[in-house]
Amino acid sequence: MSAALDLTPDSLVLRAAPAPGVVRLTLNRPKAYNSLSSDLMRQLQDELDMLRDDASVHVVIIAASGPGFCAGHDLKEVRALPDRKAMEKLFKQCSTLMQAIVALPKPVIAQVHGIATAAGCQLVASCDLAVAADTARFGTPGVNIGLFCSTPMVALSRNVGRKQAMEMLLTGDMVPAQRAVEIGLINRAVAEAELAAATLALAQQVASKSPLTLKIGKEAFYRQLELPLAQAYDYASQVMTENLLARDAAEGIDAFIQKRTPCWEGR
Repeated sequence: MSAALDLTPDSLVLRAAPAPGVVRLTLNRPKAYNSLSSDLMRQLQDELDMLRDDASVHVVIIAASGPGFCAGHDLKEVRALPDRKAMEKLFKQCSTLMQAIVALPKPVIAQVHGIATAAGCQLVASCDLAVAADTARFGTPGVNIGLFCSTPMVALSRNVGRKQAMEMLLTGDMVPAQRAVEIGLINRAVAEAELAAATLALAQQVASKSPLTLKIGKEAFYRQLELPLAQAYDYASQVMTENLLARDAAEGIDAFIQKRTPCWEGR
């Protein structure tokens, strides 16, 4: 968490296109360790909303400027909230943002360096994939200041095992990158100098797939997790059938049989 308050709301999220089909959104409050002010969350939400129906974008990377990825909510902003209604509004805004990442019909990859704490750790857990520098650290340290990380808990507990999640939440201890890989919070840890390249390489690999298939698969993954086993199989079977009827599935199967590169049309 960060106690710094950035009073310049312009360009709190930078947008770039480092490769065809890939957009990188960079959190840009470096002096505040990219803490999630209301303005930053609004700008990130606006970017995601614009990307949602952009057919040219297949994968989104969320990165950050400065010495760390994200230090959670801006504590000065939080302490300045005048009443319960304002508090509820802020946490609703954050919850809506995290759900927008999960609901985005394109894979989202977190590119993490430095620290990712509290709502910053929640942001990492909300992304579909995560690549981190081997020097990165993760934590939910709210318990140390009397503010249990209840909303980060939602995303964290859906990524790592219960015992590991509870240990992070109850102790507030920082978790090094390699341990974060072991417990399933991130996919891989790489040398810090290789972080951007490694994340982009993963993004390009995913972006090379059919965008329709990525959309279908991401939605199905999260929906089936919430269903009982038999219902999950029934739902997944329906998804498979619909997917098989798509033009890209026919093209992909034909390309495989004919030993050629498929030509995706996104339909």
